[in-house]
Amino acid sequence: MRRARIVGTGAYLPARVVSNEELSRTVDTSHEWIVQRTGIEQRHIAADGELTSDLACAAAREALQKAGLDADRLDLIIVATTTPDHTFPACAAAVQAKLGADRAVAFDLQAVCSGFVFALAVADNFVKAGQAETILVIGAETFSRLLDWGDRRTCVLFGDGAGAVVLRAEEGTGTVFDHGVLATLLGSDGRHYSDLWVDGGPSSTGTTGHVQMNGREVFRFAVNALTTATRRVLEIGGLEVDDVDWLVPHQANSRILDAVRRNLGLPEDRMLVTVGRHANTSAASVPLALAEASAAGRLRPNQIVVINAMGGGFTWGAALLRW
Repeated sequence: MRRARIVGTGAYLPARVVSNEELSRTVDTSHEWIVQRTGIEQRHIAADGELTSDLACAAAREALQKAGLDADRLDLIIVATTTPDHTFPACAAAVQAKLGADRAVAFDLQAVCSGFVFALAVADNFVKAGQAETILVIGAETFSRLLDWGDRRTCVLFGDGAGAVVLRAEEGTGTVFDHGVLATLLGSDGRHYSDLWVDGGPSSTGTTGHVQMNGREVFRFAVNALTTATRRVLEIGGLEVDDVDWLVPHQANSRILDAVRRNLGLPEDRMLVTVGRHANTSAASVPLALAEASAAGRLRPNQIVVINAMGGGFTWGAALLRW
């Protein structure tokens, strides 16, 4: 059994930090209102001229350095993003060129906030099929450029950033004692297309558009989908909630995270939470959290890790790993 094992993590956050207090000077909101409803205290915003591929490359370089690998060793680069530099080519093509990863296949994957989980599942299947040995998976977003900064329902929720992981193929036994990705689960329901969407695009308006969200429906669906996906991926992998050392959820809203954790019966100290400092960075949120926890020594060899995410589409998914 070939396993895809994470051998390096990296993260990048833009230098500019926007506090709740700063937002309250331009929209009808307050620090207390935002924290009470979302848990968010600040977010990072990309500088003018700073592209999604720039964020992605910064995170990728750190992940490669942690893995002890040069970019020319990469077979595949997958960038999960909703905010590519241009409509085409893929953001991954720009990343490939900037890194000098000349022999890698490069493409984007668009599943909004679930993008990193989807990309990890795709990378895992490339490894299982014997089609790639070394893969770079990046979640990168400049989500701030999709926001209406006069809409307090959405502008307070999101931020920019990038996270990356390097995966290496490793021979395993086919049991839960292997390191790397043990199981993945993905889901989609296009009937909720208009519950979380951007009101623009090349084929519709010819403009980028702004984020629109049915917050009540997103909350309800996210709690159920993330809870169910976590239980199912553990079942597929032959493990139980009590076996989980770390739950690393998509960092969307602290109330969603708390509800999922309570549904699973998981203690607070076994869930990684970064939403307060990063806000919702869409496809970047899970790899950012992984990189931060790894750098702090919180993720240790042999620990069982579950990641999950839910995003526009609706899309959702979960992955089970042994670190």
